[in-house]
Amino acid sequence: MTTGTERPDFPLDRRRCPLAVPQEYERMREENPLAPVTNRMTGKPVWALTRYRDVRQVLGDPTMSSNARNPAYPAQFHVPEEMLPYIAFPFPAMDPPEHTVRRRMVIPEFTAARINKLRPRMQQIVDTQIDQMLAKGGPLDLMAELALPVPALLFCEMLGVDPVHIGYFRRYAETTTGRDSTQEAVAGAIAEMDEFLDELITEKTKNPGDDLLSRIAARLPDEPTLEHEDLVAIARVLVIAGSDTTANVVSLGTVVLLEHPEQLAELKADPSLWPGAVEELLRFLSILDSATVRVATHDVEVSGGAIRQGEGVLALNGAANWDPERFPEPEKFDIHRNAEGHLAFSYGNHMCPGANLARMQLETVFRTLFERIPDLRLAADVDKLSYMFDAHAYGLHELPVTW
Repeated sequence: MTTGTERPDFPLDRRRCPLAVPQEYERMREENPLAPVTNRMTGKPVWALTRYRDVRQVLGDPTMSSNARNPAYPAQFHVPEEMLPYIAFPFPAMDPPEHTVRRRMVIPEFTAARINKLRPRMQQIVDTQIDQMLAKGGPLDLMAELALPVPALLFCEMLGVDPVHIGYFRRYAETTTGRDSTQEAVAGAIAEMDEFLDELITEKTKNPGDDLLSRIAARLPDEPTLEHEDLVAIARVLVIAGSDTTANVVSLGTVVLLEHPEQLAELKADPSLWPGAVEELLRFLSILDSATVRVATHDVEVSGGAIRQGEGVLALNGAANWDPERFPEPEKFDIHRNAEGHLAFSYGNHMCPGANLARMQLETVFRTLFERIPDLRLAADVDKLSYMFDAHAYGLHELPVTW
């Protein structure tokens, strides 16, 4: 790949319109679907893909590596090359067989059957939070009162962690995904979390309970290639995946729904529409837009061009989810759209194992929120809300609502 000064820096800033993917995606898709760009985090040149068929092709291609130890990997934060061998990367940033073994450890915890058993407890948690909201009265911050605590509370119970640590988990997530966090701050947050999880998993190995971490620890003897430290790294991934991304969909999804009152009225009248609405929200928002990254281990032809061995790729799932060839009039939010096949959870052998959990949480939160507070409304103009964007996800600092 040649270098130059005209390449845009990626990921692009979505604060100009957080309820839509960047406008530049449309131009790139039409003019240069295999676009040379610069990875903002590393300063290195990479390819950006914006067409649905290309993104899906790359995500499903086993020759496109997810190995973060490869110096050409389009990392979401700067890692000194000399440190690559010593960093405990999460298993989504690994290739088979390392990725396969670790994924096998967690998949049994996220089957549809196991997630369905969590629905009653999820409903209780949501109802309790909304009880507190109603007792306080509006206006209040929906992020602080509902979007952040609900998925975190459920995931604490799933992990077998005392809810007193929710604030600690939140600070860890904010530091490690924050756009302005320094390398030192991120390294410190990871070290602190690993120390906490190390002690927690050690305790659950000695005194197992009926929780996710205990069951994963019990599977360790069946995986001779894994050690205790690998369980710590797996747990660290789950901490963020289990709460941060869901909270961002809840907050931004609430804004989207309130901005489409006619469709929201349909959902209130017919709750059976919620599963389809959640899929459309996932497609429409695509909050992990730039997290699906790869590096080519062989030459690959894409859209008539060539990605050479050793070149990095940003497979932009948000751009793919707004490709009119796959989803006509993608800029229109439509709860009646068949959004199946969206790439918000990625695709291929790295597809998010927690997709069933996320769907269940989102359906429960949105349905219950608008059933119990049907006259919910924003307490600030949409264009005046304070937005945050970073390389991994984007969401709201706060969401003032009232009723």
